[in-house]
Amino acid sequence: MSRSAKRALVLGAGLVVASGALALAAEPGHYGYGKPATPAEIAGWDIDVRGDDGKSLPPGKGGVQQGAEVFADNCAACHGTFGEGEGRFPKLVGGKETLRADRPEPTVGSYWPFAPTLFDYINRAMPMPTPHTLSAGDVYALTAYILNLNDIVPSDFVADRDSLPKVKMPNHDHFVWTDPRPDTASKPCMSACAADIKITSTAEGKDLTPRTTGPLDTMQPK
Repeated sequence: MSRSAKRALVLGAGLVVASGALALAAEPGHYGYGKPATPAEIAGWDIDVRGDDGKSLPPGKGGVQQGAEVFADNCAACHGTFGEGEGRFPKLVGGKETLRADRPEPTVGSYWPFAPTLFDYINRAMPMPTPHTLSAGDVYALTAYILNLNDIVPSDFVADRDSLPKVKMPNHDHFVWTDPRPDTASKPCMSACAADIKITSTAEGKDLTPRTTGPLDTMQPK
């Protein structure tokens, strides 16, 4: 093969490689595995429920008495017969008027702001060994039972997608839903920022974190 023919062959190969590289850069790679998720598969994961208005609560219903039975079978071993908690597992009941105390008890009744959030959490995470195995009716029933244990709903209450968002939790009005501080309304900027903003003080070197606090002093190692 002549020298000119070899040069033409090399040049042609270079053009092929270059065009292939441009094609790979322009198109997403294909790895040959996986498939598009089906609507049914997506629905299996799309189970979150919005707390404030209960959006996406599923069909179904459950009452307090049914919830007591489901609770005894699936929840009492960890949370106690009446939601009082077992061992290190959290309490679900009690804690009223303790949020400002030295030892606050943030239970469903004393702390949570929305009733639909209780359904959402039970449905996604409980019971702990086998989450997302309860039916919607059982989750509604558990929600009704726990709310009743906290004296929030009566014993004949039936939880469903209509009644649950209407339940007003005791601590609902004690949450700050909007931050009134002016600096939280400032828009982030990378240029043309407000000229009057300056750092006037920092916490560096001021030893602001105490080593012990309040009644916990007696529990600190000496």
